[in-house]
Amino acid sequence: MALHGLTRILGIGLLLLAIVVVMSFLKPVFLDPLNISNLMRWTALFGILAVGVAFVIITGGIDLSIGSVVALSGIVLMYLLQEPAMNPWLAVAITLAVGAGIGLFHGILIGYCKLQSFVVTLCGLMAYRGLARLISGDLNLSLGPGFEGLRYLASGRPFSVPVPFSLWVSKGDWGRVLINPRDGEEMMNLPGEQMIDGAGNLVFDANDVPVMNPADLTPEPVALDLIGWVPMPMPMLILLVLAVAGALLLHKTVPGRYLLAMGRNAEAARFSGIDTRKMTLLAYVICSTLAALGGALFALDLSAVQPSNHGNFYELYAIAAAVLGGCSLRGGVGSIAGVVIGTAVMRSLYSSINLLGLNAYWELIIIGVVLLLGVMIDELGRVVIRALKTRKRREKLAQAAAVDST
Repeated sequence: MALHGLTRILGIGLLLLAIVVVMSFLKPVFLDPLNISNLMRWTALFGILAVGVAFVIITGGIDLSIGSVVALSGIVLMYLLQEPAMNPWLAVAITLAVGAGIGLFHGILIGYCKLQSFVVTLCGLMAYRGLARLISGDLNLSLGPGFEGLRYLASGRPFSVPVPFSLWVSKGDWGRVLINPRDGEEMMNLPGEQMIDGAGNLVFDANDVPVMNPADLTPEPVALDLIGWVPMPMPMLILLVLAVAGALLLHKTVPGRYLLAMGRNAEAARFSGIDTRKMTLLAYVICSTLAALGGALFALDLSAVQPSNHGNFYELYAIAAAVLGGCSLRGGVGSIAGVVIGTAVMRSLYSSINLLGLNAYWELIIIGVVLLLGVMIDELGRVVIRALKTRKRREKLAQAAAVDST
């Protein structure tokens, strides 16, 4: 990976760290193990979409149909699962095949028919949404009882991971204090009286009996564990597997290098013998297949799909996360690790907005600002690199002229 790419990953990583530190002071509950687990789950669900669109952006294209593919794949999965004779895993396979077929269709139109990716995927954005509403009869489709194996893919927590100091920060005000085991609020010590929390509420034990603090008892802080255990969501494991596979494909294989070369200069790539049409096909198949996978997981997580608005603006989340993670909208630059971290930043900002009690419209404002800043930074970087190359070229010409004059 180029030094420029590592610098972008480091920068976005520091931004994520800054958000965590600031929110730890403003809202300590941000580091609560359950909140971290929930944040990881949503990061994974949107990260799957972002990894897919990253391959398209790297080739210099764009895919605006992701949100509608999410809706269509969710409807297809729910529709198939309504059939009692349908094998649940076969339904998932058919759903992924639908996504792959959409990507194949896009790749043919863009790579072989030379249509603009913006136009093709914009048409798909409208058509797939309409198809989802047609299949469902514009009615909500829900997941019935059972299907524990499928549900586990979206809501399972196979194991927990240790996060030092998370309990101290989220429940103990940066240390060991007497806390209300019921809601984590600091308690007031009133010898001989019933204990109350900081809000003036009575403290109850597990049997809903008010807790007494005898006069002869010296109150001691409740010891908080140094290590908090965060349940690992199953979607995060899926994302990590996909991210590793995507990174290996992009940076360690010949097709990956072809995709990057095509994004830098499609004409030069074609003249050097690269079949840019097949590379375009590959990028869009990956993107739509992962969008279908994400749509299936979203549907399983919610246990219901509303065709009219399910997946709305998800393409903007995915594109913003990819751009924030270092993918250039001009193509030829990007890393899967950066995309995953960029998605984590987007979801951390969303969680921060909710915890701070801000209006939901701030989320859309932040997405717009992120996209704009990403494009501006990318353009500024290109200008600087171009200026440095021009300067080096002039220095070499000056040195050659000096040698000739002697």
